[in-house]
Amino acid sequence: MSLEVAVKAAVGAPDVLGDCPFSQRVLLTLEEKKVPYQRHLINLSEKPQWFLQVNPEGKVPVVKFDGKWVSDSDVIVGILEEKYPQPSLITPSEFTSVGSNIFSKFVTFLKSKDSNDGSEQALLTELKALEEHLKAHGPFVAGEKVSAVDLSLAPKLYHLDVALDHFKKWSVPAELTNVINYKKLLFVRESFEKTKAEKKYIIAGWEPKVNP
Repeated sequence: MSLEVAVKAAVGAPDVLGDCPFSQRVLLTLEEKKVPYQRHLINLSEKPQWFLQVNPEGKVPVVKFDGKWVSDSDVIVGILEEKYPQPSLITPSEFTSVGSNIFSKFVTFLKSKDSNDGSEQALLTELKALEEHLKAHGPFVAGEKVSAVDLSLAPKLYHLDVALDHFKKWSVPAELTNVINYKKLLFVRESFEKTKAEKKYIIAGWEPKVNP
């Protein structure tokens, strides 16, 4: 029995996987746990009727567990860990919040039109904190093995790379060697290759938010 999972379709290409980092996190978890699944691509600007019937909020990702559609990637990943405990992706509790502010700081900096508003510095502070953590505990957040926190960070760091390069010609500073190595380790994983959106769709997804 394969699980049904509904994720975002690409902007302007409803048959292609879209740029939602939370959708990718769920797909990454399914791939890493080798759980068979059936993927539904949802065009968010024209949501299909069946999707709105089972999920009136219209949010993605959603996964069908025991006949019930469940939303919120945190909740979904928790259920997957419970139902499919092998391989374990549990992150030790003291590491679960590592890197948790990077995405919000990235979004603020990406949208910023004022180079003196401190948003770049705020992002750098978070990336430097991740650097220090990885230096002490790496190569992944919880050591040698990939865990849930890495699968949450991987899509967000990919968005950071693609969007900041495109819109601001900005990249992670070369001296943050552990962060750069960490991204490489995540991005070359087979699960990541299979579930990532094409760069052009990530750019298309951010365009209206950067230049409203």
